[in-house]
Amino acid sequence: MSVIAMDAATASLPGDDLDQAVAALVREELAPRTVAIDREGVYPASFMRGLGRLGAYRQHLGSAKAEGRGDFASALRAMEAVARECMSTGFCVWCQDALTWYIDNADEPGVRGALLSLAAGGGLLGGTGLSNGMKHFAGIESLKIRVRRVEGGYIANGTLPWVSNLGPDHAFAAIFQQEDDDGLVMAVTHCDQPGFSLRPCPPFTALEGSGTYACHFKDSFIPDERVISADFPAFIRRIRAGFVLLQMGMGLGLVRGCIDIMEEMAETHAHVNCFLDEQPAQLEEALQDAQRAAYLLGEDVHDHSDALFADVLQLRHRGSELALRASQAAMLHAGARGYLADAPAQRKLREAYFVAIVTPAMKHIRKELQRLGAA
Repeated sequence: MSVIAMDAATASLPGDDLDQAVAALVREELAPRTVAIDREGVYPASFMRGLGRLGAYRQHLGSAKAEGRGDFASALRAMEAVARECMSTGFCVWCQDALTWYIDNADEPGVRGALLSLAAGGGLLGGTGLSNGMKHFAGIESLKIRVRRVEGGYIANGTLPWVSNLGPDHAFAAIFQQEDDDGLVMAVTHCDQPGFSLRPCPPFTALEGSGTYACHFKDSFIPDERVISADFPAFIRRIRAGFVLLQMGMGLGLVRGCIDIMEEMAETHAHVNCFLDEQPAQLEEALQDAQRAAYLLGEDVHDHSDALFADVLQLRHRGSELALRASQAAMLHAGARGYLADAPAQRKLREAYFVAIVTPAMKHIRKELQRLGAA
């Protein structure tokens, strides 16, 4: 996967200016490269760093706000603007947001002091290796990385098959099973640390530019100062609602992009597209309802109750359904034009399936809602 070089500096912009700044960066830096990201697997490193300098990755962090409560609505709007153009890059934004969310909520102040400012500003890019852990807690799969306690940290061994938004100078968080007991540890891994290696994955049908690799640990040392939590069962209750809710930015942005396609096709094909069941106005209403719900739930992510988490899961499931519905509608409205290899409509269709299967996938969500008694 190639890397786009940075060619222009961007200033840090807080508050209400963020929406306009992100839209401009998407238009100028991302849109010209969207096809290359999708077709050639180009990883948009310069765009990701530029987005960090605008402040997009710190909006949802309590430590970044005077009142101690993050602005999830701003974080979601930034991700939506990116995913509207390129869902693959929107996914990378979610990965970065998730990483900063974990670090901001860390039990250990050392890891916050060492990494939070760097990650929130885009100086350190990285991902979330939490898919395996989330599936483990849902009884879907066992943990894949084991650690042995040694002086000053842990020695890790095992493989995570898919972790995204990575590169040689990136980092990510993951959950480790301790060998000598049932304890679970969450810590940050740097991709250039000894005993760790990134290996390319087989080609994907979409998301090729997301910096996704298999992560191999072979006697790799993780120091105590990179430990986020040594009590992961308690930690996950604090971060689970935010982790899942942030994913709504991907789906909402994709739906907006699909509506864009439908409205563009109406300029020349309204006389025949009017016979299709799904119309832009219907999707617009559903999108606005989902946006309002997501922004409101963002005000309550510090509620660690099962009830709040169930509400988030239900909305996340609705977001997947809406993404699938909108992408199919966009493809039908585009017709033969949408079938071209570089066409946005067929790309949106492929990307919508990812919204529905990324952890927690729709089937995972239904299983968890049944466990919570909210199915």
